[in-house]
Amino acid sequence: MSTTLPPLATVADLAGWLQRAPEELPESAALVLDTASAVVRAEAGQRFTRGTTTVAVVPRGSVALLPQRPVIAVQLVRRGGMVLPAEDYRLWRDELHFRQLGFGPAYVTYTHGYAEVPPDVRALVLTLAGRVLTNPRDLRQESAGSVSVTYAAETIGASLAPVERDALARYRRRAAVLPLGGGWPW
Repeated sequence: MSTTLPPLATVADLAGWLQRAPEELPESAALVLDTASAVVRAEAGQRFTRGTTTVAVVPRGSVALLPQRPVIAVQLVRRGGMVLPAEDYRLWRDELHFRQLGFGPAYVTYTHGYAEVPPDVRALVLTLAGRVLTNPRDLRQESAGSVSVTYAAETIGASLAPVERDALARYRRRAAVLPLGGGWPW
């Protein structure tokens, strides 16, 4: 992701999540949210925030899968050095269906993403950021006198637990489904 993307949650969200006042959070809270957002985006392969992107996609048959979802609108499609008229392709969900088969990539400019970050994604970012702030030195165990605290392995480092990776699976890019017999899907 070459452009700077906003965090998927705010410092105020994080303070509420941790049940603390925003001024009680360390100065690094914004950095932690940026990092947690980048980890979640990388795992899901999605930006989540609304934006416009130009990508090169190689159609399989007459179908090209656009990588960022949800797709809001397609502004421009170029193929073979020519801008295609809108009647030569159709958008169906996150798939671009071409009227004619062709070879090589298509360059697509499209708008994608959510108007608001999905609550489950925001929860994962806040959970990860909260873990980093709760255990900033990545300790496995610490003791002071007769008090001993042991942290779960999932609380060490800015990484996602398997259950959190599984929760992001629904956002990951999926394979394109090609209709048998060709034709348009509508």
